[in-house]
Amino acid sequence: MAEVLFYHLQQQPLEALLPGLLEKSLERGWRVVVEAGAAERCEALDALLWTYGEETFLPHGLWRDPDAAQHPILITPEQDNPNGANVRFLVAGAQAGDLSGYVRVVLMFDGNDPEALDGARASWKRVKAEGHDATYWQQSEQGRWQKKA
Repeated sequence: MAEVLFYHLQQQPLEALLPGLLEKSLERGWRVVVEAGAAERCEALDALLWTYGEETFLPHGLWRDPDAAQHPILITPEQDNPNGANVRFLVAGAQAGDLSGYVRVVLMFDGNDPEALDGARASWKRVKAEGHDATYWQQSEQGRWQKKA
C-alpha cells in the first residue's frame, strides 16, 4: 500500500512548493512522475522547473519525449508510469488512479478552489477505503505544513 499525502495549499501556490518537494524526492533516491490535469499544465510545469532557481537543476522531461523513460522526474497528463517512478505527485486537478507500485503519492490541491476541495475529499474517501495510509497536511499562516489528520 502506498503512503498518500494530501497537501492543502492555502498560503503559497503549487509553483512555489513543487520544486522543493521534487528536490527532496530526488535526494532520497526516488524516481518521480508528476501528473497534471492537462497537457497545458504540463508545459507550464516544465517551464517552471527550468527557471525556478538560478543555483539549482531538476533533471526532468515530458511524457512525449522520446527518452521519457530515462527521466528521473517525468511530467505527464496521463496516469501511466513510463519512467518506473516510485513516487507520484498529483497536481492541477489530477485525481488518484491506480496507486499500486508507488511508495508515496502526493496529492496537492488549491484550498481556494471549491472544485479542487471536492476532488480532494472524494480522493481521500477512496484512498482510505482502499486501505492506504493517508495523511492530511495544511499550511499555517506562516506557510509551514501542519499535520491535521
